[in-house]
Amino acid sequence: MEIRPLASQDREPLKELLSRIETFTPEEQVCALELIDAALTPNHPDYQVRCALRDGKVVGYVCYGPTPMTEGTFDLYWIASDPLVRGQGVGAALVSAMEGDIRRRKGRVIRVETSAMEAYGPTRGFYSAMNYKEESRFRDFYKPGDDLITLAKRL
Repeated sequence: MEIRPLASQDREPLKELLSRIETFTPEEQVCALELIDAALTPNHPDYQVRCALRDGKVVGYVCYGPTPMTEGTFDLYWIASDPLVRGQGVGAALVSAMEGDIRRRKGRVIRVETSAMEAYGPTRGFYSAMNYKEESRFRDFYKPGDDLITLAKRL
């Protein structure tokens, strides 16, 4: 598997990949694609995207960037892998690549926001396996019964 920075030819495969993620709503897919488009803007400092390729095909990506008005804090905005390769280490490889890049940038904390909905249980399990710990919970944030969970990892 190859992990590399986003390239313009990755946009359409990523758009297709996002449409296959069962937990992402249409609005979330649009938002994720907007960040990919921003990352494709030359010299855009806010968003970094790394793509995972297997046999030349995009099978996952991670989008992250420095948290405004903080010192050494980064946000992991989106991570997704093709449902056909789930459980095969794509997500772990992407997080590892992201963490290495953040360390090189002198980052000290990575923050992740996720949903408390049952459908996101595997996602929270993934983050736990990658040593991200729950820092806070904002009840009924997304909608009644859907809490915002903030996770973090200190580097």
